[in-house]
Amino acid sequence: MDGDKLATHEVASTDCLRGRTIKFAWTQGPTEGKVHEHRFHDDGTVEWRAVDRSTDAGKPAPGERPEYFAADLGHDACFMSYLSAKSGYTLSLVLNFANRTILGVASNEKQWHRVRGWLEVGATYPTPVA
Repeated sequence: MDGDKLATHEVASTDCLRGRTIKFAWTQGPTEGKVHEHRFHDDGTVEWRAVDRSTDAGKPAPGERPEYFAADLGHDACFMSYLSAKSGYTLSLVLNFANRTILGVASNEKQWHRVRGWLEVGATYPTPVA
């Protein structure tokens, strides 16, 4: 199918993450047992950091704020994906806000891993007025 024709029939088009901060608690995959906080900025980039559950301490990945793609799938579900230059992995997930679950794939040029987890949505932050 021609990519241009497919684009005209897109259903999923709204960025469902912009302006949100979401914690991912991983239950399967290479980061199993860890928690990462993701802040989805208004400019279409994402900033993430590891979170220590006992202190909530953690620093953003230094110099890392890759572009992300997100689309509303309907029924309180969202697809998202981004490539981390630091780790070399692409993270592609479906976030189910109704039951707070995560399902997806973390992959690089040599391997891929199924990933699962739980999500916790933090407060959204306001868009700065220009």
